[in-house]
Amino acid sequence: MKKLINDPADVVDEMLDGMVAAHPDRVRRLDDTKVLVREDAPVDGKVGVVSGGGSGHEPTHAGYLGQGMLDGAAAGEVFTSPTADELGEMIAAADGGEGVLCVVKNYEGDVMNFDTAAEMAAMEGDTDVEQVVVNDDVAVEDSTYTSGRRGVCGTILVHKVAGAMADRGGDIDEVKRVAEKAIDRVGTMGTALTSCVTPEKGEPTFDLGDDEIELGIGIHGEPGVERTEQMPADDVAEELTGAVLDDLDPEGEVVTIVNGMGGTPLMELYVVNRRVQELVDDAGLETWDAWVGDYMTSLDMAGCSVTVMDVDDELKELLAHDADTIALKR
Repeated sequence: MKKLINDPADVVDEMLDGMVAAHPDRVRRLDDTKVLVREDAPVDGKVGVVSGGGSGHEPTHAGYLGQGMLDGAAAGEVFTSPTADELGEMIAAADGGEGVLCVVKNYEGDVMNFDTAAEMAAMEGDTDVEQVVVNDDVAVEDSTYTSGRRGVCGTILVHKVAGAMADRGGDIDEVKRVAEKAIDRVGTMGTALTSCVTPEKGEPTFDLGDDEIELGIGIHGEPGVERTEQMPADDVAEELTGAVLDDLDPEGEVVTIVNGMGGTPLMELYVVNRRVQELVDDAGLETWDAWVGDYMTSLDMAGCSVTVMDVDDELKELLAHDADTIALKR
């Protein structure tokens, strides 16, 4: 498989250096780490909001560094959790004196290492650290890498809500409260049309026939709920959206995301979104906001996920709050 890389062992380092080189006024890299923070971190008097996880999901997580969203983002190797030591350094760098909230996707390595980093910070006694775990994937209750549901694209909405509350001056209890509220009201389900190809392996991570798709996959290509023949975009949208709506049972207004997995043209995502919005309307719901694009990817995988969040007035205010990041602006 052809990739625009040099040595596979250097791909994450070189990606981070390239991001800083492109946005030196927005982000900086902590010395001898794979951690990026917003250029003005720590922001005095504001709760820090941080996240992190394996690389390969760009623009997640460092793409969301900036005013109104994240203060720190730690990058592990491809599909591998950052180390607890580096997470600890990120937490310290994001602490403006009001504590730090860690937004963690529900994968065993991420949860374990964030737990360790929070314990280290507590032992040092200088930083008030709280944590929320995002588990928005409605496809499976347990998976290869998780106990409970996986954390996937709904995490971006949690970043947005928590980051907005922190930017508005909320204390750490308020920031954690709205993050948990967002987690309780969001669901996601995804599909793969092709496998992804990791830089080191250089070949598909799982076998998928030319006429097959996988429903309910994770962002690392973990198996889903069903492998089936390829189907039209409308049918895919119905499978994904129906599963999320059945799980959430939302009322009133919703935010939707049709998220690309890294190898899907925007044209196709808009085709899916067309049917998603019809299904939302058919369910008696109103779309308050619709996002379409690559928000949490799986390298070069072709496919998409559908996210729905049931929103109230508070969540709408926070989602509408100004954000100025590399990958998302409001």
